[in-house]
Amino acid sequence: MENLLTTQKFKCSVSSVLNKDTKQHGKQFLYDEQDDTAWSSNEGSPQYIHIEFEELQTMSAFSFQFQGGFAAKDAKIEIQSGDAADTKTSYEQPFYAEDINAVQTFQLKETQTNVKRIKFIFRSSTDFFGRIIVYILRIFK
Repeated sequence: MENLLTTQKFKCSVSSVLNKDTKQHGKQFLYDEQDDTAWSSNEGSPQYIHIEFEELQTMSAFSFQFQGGFAAKDAKIEIQSGDAADTKTSYEQPFYAEDINAVQTFQLKETQTNVKRIKFIFRSSTDFFGRIIVYILRIFK
């Protein structure tokens, strides 16, 4: 499956970065495909990751690799389709990650077309303080 984060142009924003230290814990480590780097959030819930593609995409699945003990507990994906003027969520689906270090893949119930923006919302974490640590994020066509 094609990982859109390695083949397409996009912008990424996150809710927070641990101690505001973007050099060690920044969002760029979500999609660098290195298993020894990670995005780490500050404490507090909710946390989020927002992806905006330059061009409309088709999406069928996504993968996360969380650090055990810092995984999403109550999470959902929101997808917005169409142009920049349309900011309504066109699709949303909860997902339930296990509190493990392995890569976990989640299929969308329906393949989405014309995807412009994706937001992963982590309403709670397995960490008592609400921190999330993600080594790998992949979005599949």
